[in-house]
Amino acid sequence: MAGATFAAASPASLREPTILVFDSGLGGLTVLEQVRAARPDARTLYCADDAAFPYGALSEPVLVERVLAVMERLLALHAPDLVVIACNTASTVVLPALRQRFVTPFVGVVPPIKPAAALSRSKVVTLLATPGTVARSYTRDLVATYAGDCAVTLVGAPNLARYAEAEMAGEPVADAALAAEIAPCFRTLEDGRRTDVICLSCTHYPLLLPRFEALAPWLVGWIDPAPAIARRVVQLLGPGEARDRPQPVQGIFTGGAGLNPALERSLARRGLAEIGVEVLPLRRA
Repeated sequence: MAGATFAAASPASLREPTILVFDSGLGGLTVLEQVRAARPDARTLYCADDAAFPYGALSEPVLVERVLAVMERLLALHAPDLVVIACNTASTVVLPALRQRFVTPFVGVVPPIKPAAALSRSKVVTLLATPGTVARSYTRDLVATYAGDCAVTLVGAPNLARYAEAEMAGEPVADAALAAEIAPCFRTLEDGRRTDVICLSCTHYPLLLPRFEALAPWLVGWIDPAPAIARRVVQLLGPGEARDRPQPVQGIFTGGAGLNPALERSLARRGLAEIGVEVLPLRRA
């Protein structure tokens, strides 16, 4: 499935399962929205490991240790039937260790370069990600495997995840700051072909998509991996029961320092009816 990586399918369809959506911060809310739409009958939890945000600032050994420790606590407390790792960094670095330690199925997210390459007519594609994701050999291998016929620009945006968090907390950044972050995504080749598809390779970035569209110098397609992740969840758990509206979400923060009234209102609009803090401070090596 394009845009997602996953464990072996569950042998049985689960009625009203418990699904945990996990991210370093608020980016996974874009995945949560799609998962709730796909399985509105499910009991859904959202965990933001904000005590360790941003994951890109951690070394890989520290990141693996951190996510394993937090996940062990979450699985013991909430016993989800499936966990969505709604973070590119954690998916590419920690998923093998998670699957080795725990029997719970995990669905991850990877840069959606394959669908982007298929969609592009100009064959000029940009992968917009965090600097850490751009630097990983895993990302470059995806490009070589699935976009060999494309001119691919890798853009590591240093501030966009933080800007998305600020937007959710009621403190949006200026247009000029956002425009500077996405400007390298738009490339014109000597033969006149130019970028026509951009992969949003951090789950935070779709939170800013309306502003990206308004600031773009020309019309492009934006690829969000969240719908593919939700489809994989349905494949693993079954289609479930249709409902007029999804069940409310329980939100869990490992730090909670950034919670303010504006952010709580934003979370409520996304279905987080209950927000709690399970304090898990980061122990740096």
